[in-house]
Amino acid sequence: MSSSLAAGLSPVRCTLANGATVIVQETSTTPAVSINASFLAGSFYDPDDLPGVAYLTARVIDRGTTQKSADAIAAELDKRGVALRVGTTRHSMTFSSTCLVEDFDDILDLVVEIARSPTFPDAEVAKRRAESITALRQDEDNPSVRAGETVSELLYGPAHPYGRPAKGTVSTLERIERDDLVTFHSRQIRPAVLTLVIVGDVRADQTIDRARELLENWTGMPERPIVVPPPAVAAGRRFRELPMPGKSQTDIAYGFTTISRLDPRYHAYWMLNNIFGQFGLGGRLADNIRERQGMAYYAFSEFNANFGDSPLVVRVGVDPKNVDRTIQAIDGEVRELGLHGPTAVEMDESRSYLIGSIPRMLETNDSIAAFLQDCERFDLGLDYDRRLPELLEAVTVDEVCAAAADLLNPDRAAIAVAGPEVRADAA
Repeated sequence: MSSSLAAGLSPVRCTLANGATVIVQETSTTPAVSINASFLAGSFYDPDDLPGVAYLTARVIDRGTTQKSADAIAAELDKRGVALRVGTTRHSMTFSSTCLVEDFDDILDLVVEIARSPTFPDAEVAKRRAESITALRQDEDNPSVRAGETVSELLYGPAHPYGRPAKGTVSTLERIERDDLVTFHSRQIRPAVLTLVIVGDVRADQTIDRARELLENWTGMPERPIVVPPPAVAAGRRFRELPMPGKSQTDIAYGFTTISRLDPRYHAYWMLNNIFGQFGLGGRLADNIRERQGMAYYAFSEFNANFGDSPLVVRVGVDPKNVDRTIQAIDGEVRELGLHGPTAVEMDESRSYLIGSIPRMLETNDSIAAFLQDCERFDLGLDYDRRLPELLEAVTVDEVCAAAADLLNPDRAAIAVAGPEVRADAA
């Protein structure tokens, strides 16, 4: 973190009359500016019968506007040495770019123009659809991707927004037409669900005025409450094998559904996940499976908290002959931590690690912008970076034990195994 931010972030926030939120953080470390414009327009909002619309919209949206062709947009970016990234998650579609200060006004104009007035040319839709289908076919040949998508389906069900493939399937992408993208854009890309974060060597008041000039005449439907359906209640342990002949490695995804990011127990669950599969080289999981038993190429857990009940998933890559032993080892670690909770030493080490990692979360303009997006999205407050150490210090061992007891039970696990010679009795 730069010396100017050593005391914490000090962003300026403004909500425009049309509902758009603008947040500006001044930094002076480098003569550069990061732009991060995020809409509530991710795969969660795909039509139920046509997953992949948000993903393909993001792939085509920068391929022409009412004022500029795809070539003209590329030329505008290239002459400034700037890249524009457009990506989707379960809930968001984000436009991000970093440029020099002297190019900021022009790049901000371009980002807003692309978001507001894309034309989705038929030729570009066809081209990007074909590229996306190729990428999905590559994913189908990737054991890690296959295991991850399958465990999500097992946890939530194939019809749940968190259980269906975020990029769609080959068959759904083949059915998506230009009109589907136009309809999705008109319904989802609107100012009421936009948070525009700008971080860099700019003046906050001038930047907010500039954003207001660009956005204030844009209208659309107001923001609607986000209602995520609960996952299907688990009847018990679920296991699915995905035979992939010819692969040299087997990937295991072993997961549970947990809490929403909005849940006040979030920090206890965050610390639990760090102890379980993150701290050091991968927490208890890696210490056992990788370091002591030497069975895994990698072993860790990830906890991606969102608006709905969120997944905590163990990811392990192993030699195919070690699948049974690895699942047994994961079961053992899950059972042990669920029954007995963490030790005092693990609590202290994990707490110190997480607090110590906060400055690394705010090292660049890009990372600060992403952090402020989370603060706004989950209503954490713009002083969250300064409060976070206290929130972590306040987490007790009893709270982490309660989280572990509530979550970690091998009999409720969903397990997906993708690779060669998968044994049906591995569970």
